[in-house]
Amino acid sequence: MFRLNGKIVKDGKIIASCVSRQEANVNRTKKVYDALEEICQHFDLPVPIWLPARIKEFQTRSKTSFLADSFLEEIPFDALEIQVIEE
Repeated sequence: MFRLNGKIVKDGKIIASCVSRQEANVNRTKKVYDALEEICQHFDLPVPIWLPARIKEFQTRSKTSFLADSFLEEIPFDALEIQVIEE
């Protein structure tokens, strides 16, 4: 089972958190995109843009933070952090 943890961080504190579980037998990229979309729906957020720095960080560390520059709309927090917690 693939699990992706999503956290909303403001002023260095976690203000909300949720976990997406993906069981589909699809490639890892599809699982990540589907899980991120589910997390954003849970938090009622637009899906962030994957900037090159975020892609590279996620590929190497299995986690990344989406800051204000990753969203087309203004966000009321500092970052949306995602991290793979099980593959």
